Amino acid sequence: MATIGENIKKLRTKQGLTQDDLVKKTGLKYSTFAKIEGGFVKKPGVQMIAAIAKALGVSMEDLMR
Repeated sequence: MATIGENIKKLRTKQGLTQDDLVKKTGLKYSTFAKIEGGFVKKPGVQMIAAIAKALGVSMEDLMR
């Protein structure tokens, strides 16, 4: 099963977005986002997941599958 970070990276690259693009869309700090996508933060907060999902145009459930 893929981690949330792997799912974020897959969806982000599929949409042709860089990490910086997504950081600007979410309002998260770059270091925080990089830690989530890199798998260093295993369970990001609900608000962070919601911001990333909204920026990617997917549901929170899609990120956590």
